[in-house]
Amino acid sequence: MRDTASNKSTSGGSGAVVHPPGFRARRGINWFLLGLQYASYYTCRYNIGIAATRIMDQFGLSNTEYGWINSARHWCYAIGQFVNGLITDRLGGKQAMAIGALLTIALNVAFGMASYAGAGSALLLFIVIRGSDGYAQAFGAPGMIKVNTAWFPRSERGRFAGVFGLMIQLGQISINTLGPLLLAGCSIPLLVVTLDIPALHWRWLFWIPPCIVAVVVVLMVLIVRNNPEEAGYTVQHAENEEHVDRDHEERIPLGVVFRTIARKKMVWITAGAYFCTGVVRTAQFDWFWVYFDREWGLDSASSALVIITGALLPITAFVGSISSGFISDLLFKGKRAPVAVGLYGLESAVILACALLLGSPSIASAPLAALFMLLISLTCNSTHSILGTAAAMDLGGRKMAGFASGIIDSFQYIGAGFAGVGLGKLIDWAVANTSYGWNAWFYFMLPFSVAGMVLMAFVWLRTRGRAVVAG
Repeated sequence: MRDTASNKSTSGGSGAVVHPPGFRARRGINWFLLGLQYASYYTCRYNIGIAATRIMDQFGLSNTEYGWINSARHWCYAIGQFVNGLITDRLGGKQAMAIGALLTIALNVAFGMASYAGAGSALLLFIVIRGSDGYAQAFGAPGMIKVNTAWFPRSERGRFAGVFGLMIQLGQISINTLGPLLLAGCSIPLLVVTLDIPALHWRWLFWIPPCIVAVVVVLMVLIVRNNPEEAGYTVQHAENEEHVDRDHEERIPLGVVFRTIARKKMVWITAGAYFCTGVVRTAQFDWFWVYFDREWGLDSASSALVIITGALLPITAFVGSISSGFISDLLFKGKRAPVAVGLYGLESAVILACALLLGSPSIASAPLAALFMLLISLTCNSTHSILGTAAAMDLGGRKMAGFASGIIDSFQYIGAGFAGVGLGKLIDWAVANTSYGWNAWFYFMLPFSVAGMVLMAFVWLRTRGRAVVAG
């Protein structure tokens, strides 16, 4: 048994937390496996975008009908975030993430099996299965944030949020690389032979990623601990945090958690800004592959430009996430709002420039569109990590981070749902009736980016000079 008296994190003279020997390494293992588990969720989340045009062509779906599949997933995810945040605070973060992993494995396999359905019933099956999968994956973020709130003091959470962005993007990098290879076919050199994989049906994009999730969930369950105390450490935060919990075995009544978090005005304002992030971020991720196929005639499995851009999108997302976290912690002393205001402003400028330049026939080109995809990814993922992860941890503290995350992230996915059927209808209408065509995609994003900037500017102005988490 560990000598917990000698394994305490204590406050140094400068107010910084001094961790005992071995603590950072153990926390790193914990964090890595949690991040890897969440990254594996993403291989079962972004697989549909790569397969989108093939699904639409096989079953004769319009943009609006394809949008309904995505909206079902996002809105069920939003419900799950709200509900599962409460469940996570009750069960524990590791347990919540394991539940989500097992469910998403089963539901992705079911989505692939639905490819055998007839055209008349396929759309309904896709909507029901993808919606259920959205609810299942909503165990991931509250679970991950719940665990890491116990392991990271506030002064380190922005950087954690940024590095967590890398772990998320590993999942997207994996599926954005693996997906086109499976659709086009590939050869994998082994020790003595070469494994030749023929071009596969799109359903395999829903059967192979669950295998990745299954391997990681076993490792996570065996190794991850919900808090430092389970690993033999006692943590005393340097800051006087409102929700520091010295007894991690205490189970707070759900009603108390709900009333405490729901009464915080800054939770709801931050959630409103995150709604705007959800619209922009999802509008890009859900429609990226379809846009290049329909607007530029570039297939997701054969176009080098699309494949390379798809691989680079998660990398730019990580750069934005890690930069925003370090800037928030080191330059703004843990304040999130001023950083978020600048990021939303930059994002708005990028989207406006994108709409204007790609709307000009003499300037527009597929490479220019790819460049703007990377810039939008950089900015929208910066606000995604800093608000949805760091701000949620700050607002909820160790006892209630799960529900704080659930509220804020649920609003992101309410917004994401509008980027499904709402954007699909707009694109169908714009292509058929206006000269804007697919350029309407960018004008759809712009107002939400501006609104996010306004909301976080309000938070910043209202909280300047005060030690509140959102400001």
